[in-house]
Amino acid sequence: MATILDGKKLSLTIQDELAEVVEERLSRGKKRPHLAAILVGEDGASKTYVNAKVKACERVGYESTLIKLPEITTEKELIVEIEKLNDDISIDGFIVQLPLPAHINEQKIIQLIDPKKDVDGFHPQNIGRMVLNLPTFLPATPNGILEFLKRYKIDTIGKSCVIIGRSHIVGSPMSILMARNFYPGNSTVTLAHSRTQDLKEICLKADIIIVALGKPEFLTADMVKEGVVIIDVGITRVPDDSKKEDINLLEMLNLTKL
Repeated sequence: MATILDGKKLSLTIQDELAEVVEERLSRGKKRPHLAAILVGEDGASKTYVNAKVKACERVGYESTLIKLPEITTEKELIVEIEKLNDDISIDGFIVQLPLPAHINEQKIIQLIDPKKDVDGFHPQNIGRMVLNLPTFLPATPNGILEFLKRYKIDTIGKSCVIIGRSHIVGSPMSILMARNFYPGNSTVTLAHSRTQDLKEICLKADIIIVALGKPEFLTADMVKEGVVIIDVGITRVPDDSKKEDINLLEMLNLTKL
C-alpha cells in the first residue's frame, strides 16, 4: 500500500515553526525579515508560485514586497529594479521569478543579483559554494526536497536515486546535493531527462525518483518498482472538469534562509 508524503502539510508545519522564529526575533528587538519578488509578465505558473510566497510570508510574519512588471519590460528596466533591491537595506533577500520573457537574458539577470540577497541560490557564486559544500543559499526547490527527505526520515545512504530533469533550477543542483557526503545524500545518482534512452529500465532500479519536469504523467506506474520513494516537483497546468483551471503542484516553500 502506498504512503502519501504530504508536501503541503509539511510546508504548513515549517511555516508554523518559522512564525515562532519570527516572533522570537522580534521579541529580541531584531527587524522583521523582508522578502521581495519581481514578477515579469503573465506566466500562469509563475503568478501562482509568487502568490504562494506572498501568502507564506503573511503566515510566518515576514514583510513582503511584490514588484509586478509587464511582459514588455526591457532588460534595462529590469536591471534598474534589481539594483534598487540590491541597494535597499530594508530588503533581506529577493527573487526574480523565472522564466523571464524571451527577450531578457536570464543568466545576465541572475548574475546581477547580490549573492548575499540571492535567496533562490541561483547566482554562480552560490552555486559554486554549493558544489564545494560550503555554507550558502541553496536553490529553493532542491533545498525543500532535502528538508522533505529529512523530515520523513527517508534513507538515502547508498540508495539509487534517479532525477528526471536537468534544469539549473532543480535537476542539476539536486544531482549534486543527493551525491554529497552528507544526509540527505550519499546516494548513487543518475541524472536523466526526456531524451534519456532506456529510461524505464533505469527508473525500475531506482530507490528514489525525483521528477522535475513540466510534463504531466511522464512517469507511469510501469516505470517504478514496489517501495520506491517518488517526489514530484513539476508544475503543470492541466484541464479539470470541475474547475476552469487546475494546477498540479508540489512545492516546498523555502523561507528558512533569511
